[in-house]
Amino acid sequence: MQSFTEENYLKIIYHLSENNEGAVQTNAIAEKMQTKAASVTDMLRKLSEKELIDYKKYQGARLTARGRQTAINVIRKHRLWEVFLVEKLNFKWDEVHDIAEELEHINSPELVERLDEFLAFPKNDPHGDPIPDKNGNFDFVPFIKLSKLKKDNQGLIMGVSEHSSAFLKHLEKLGLTLGKSLTLSTINDFDGSVEIIVENKKISVTREIAKHILIRI
Repeated sequence: MQSFTEENYLKIIYHLSENNEGAVQTNAIAEKMQTKAASVTDMLRKLSEKELIDYKKYQGARLTARGRQTAINVIRKHRLWEVFLVEKLNFKWDEVHDIAEELEHINSPELVERLDEFLAFPKNDPHGDPIPDKNGNFDFVPFIKLSKLKKDNQGLIMGVSEHSSAFLKHLEKLGLTLGKSLTLSTINDFDGSVEIIVENKKISVTREIAKHILIRI
């Protein structure tokens, strides 16, 4: 069994490696963990001794098969708990992350499988992120960032890549929530901002916001 901190490290290494084929660097992990690089190095050595990662000093870390499975298991629990909190306890999508961070470390495979069944085997969490099944398989849906759409493209909001409470509250205020249909009507060449039409209402969105909204065309 891994400690809460060890599980958090494995989860962060997994997320950092999703868009990076190389080893995950110590400084990148330190930034995510909001800690010193020296502390990260100590933990990486410990995880390496447990054969959860392959780690070489100055070269970074890669998850082993066992480490990857552990990370995916934590992610599965986190996303299932987020679904439960939103659908069954009526939390808002910007309120559930920190609570799920605590619940994801409960070590009971039977509880997780019963939770999955109770929720009718959801495929995505409240932010649109895919939930791996009990075998660690993800059901990925192709998407494109709102910032990459072309003029007159239409699509559905299927997820976000920024999960901070402030960002989610801002989207809620704009009415840009999961499942909403939109049409991109204007692209501003100067700053990359866009104007979209949602439910017959025109909404201006900055480039920074648009690059974190995921669309299914």
